[in-house]
Amino acid sequence: MSEATQKDLPKEKVNLRETVEFAFVWVFVHLLRMLPRSVARGIGAAIGWVAFRLLGRLRRVGLRNLALAFPEKEEAEREKTLRAVYRNLGYLLAEFCLMPGYTAERASRFIRYEGLENYLRARDKGKGVLVLTGHLGAWELSSFYHSLMGYPMAMVIRRLDNPLVDAFVNRIRCMHGNRVIHKDDFARGLIAAMRAGQTVGFLMDTNMTPPQGVFVPFFGVMACTASGMARVAAKTGAAVVPGFLLWDEGEKKYVLRFGEELEVVHTGDAERDAVTNTACFTAIIEQYVRRYPEQWLWMHRRWKTRLDGDERIY
Repeated sequence: MSEATQKDLPKEKVNLRETVEFAFVWVFVHLLRMLPRSVARGIGAAIGWVAFRLLGRLRRVGLRNLALAFPEKEEAEREKTLRAVYRNLGYLLAEFCLMPGYTAERASRFIRYEGLENYLRARDKGKGVLVLTGHLGAWELSSFYHSLMGYPMAMVIRRLDNPLVDAFVNRIRCMHGNRVIHKDDFARGLIAAMRAGQTVGFLMDTNMTPPQGVFVPFFGVMACTASGMARVAAKTGAAVVPGFLLWDEGEKKYVLRFGEELEVVHTGDAERDAVTNTACFTAIIEQYVRRYPEQWLWMHRRWKTRLDGDERIY
């Protein structure tokens, strides 16, 4: 493998299975990278179609979630939405493989900003920016494009189970100045980044467990949700700005939308404020998901953690 690939290798020992998985990922990414973007996206969409057909457990989770969120919709309509989710995930897979070859000029042919002034206004306050985002649209491409355009940021992410793949993926994510803050050390990393006036993206739409998570409404169902962003915003005075990279079918482009800065409630009761602000942030994510349901990761067991006495959903 190339010298660049050698840099991806972690220092800890890896087993044969992890090495084989990494080799497959490395070959797949480099093969797709050689193709024209339209062809790569077509292959990604085909992979998404196959995944929809074969991964029955994930399909059932997705349909269950859609039934919870949109009980008024017919089953056929919810299945159509889920099919589109898999197609869009296939597109995102292709974009990720192609990202190392993107320049600012090339990427700007199919990505544009909307509301960049909201981000810049928040950044210029100098207390750091927390970008409220989620597994909606092309989330991997969003921070990459932002760094390409001269605005590198940090991302709070979970380590992948395979350390070889984790290092490889992070090298692509961080090619243009981005950096990774792992969830197992995110509190200290977030506070340090805010004190330095930096920007950090936070995917705040996954299931959590107490005490890291608090229960707030999401599509009318109580969902255990990460409260770290709310706590850090209250502690540091950082600005919280929604940011999502969404596919616009009419334009045939991605649009990186930054909303207006959100108000962070400070009453002096830290726990109550954490719940109030987390509920506000979650409501914003819900607004975007309702508008673009075919672009959210419905296959995640978002409501897995239940309040005492509540029935299991999955």
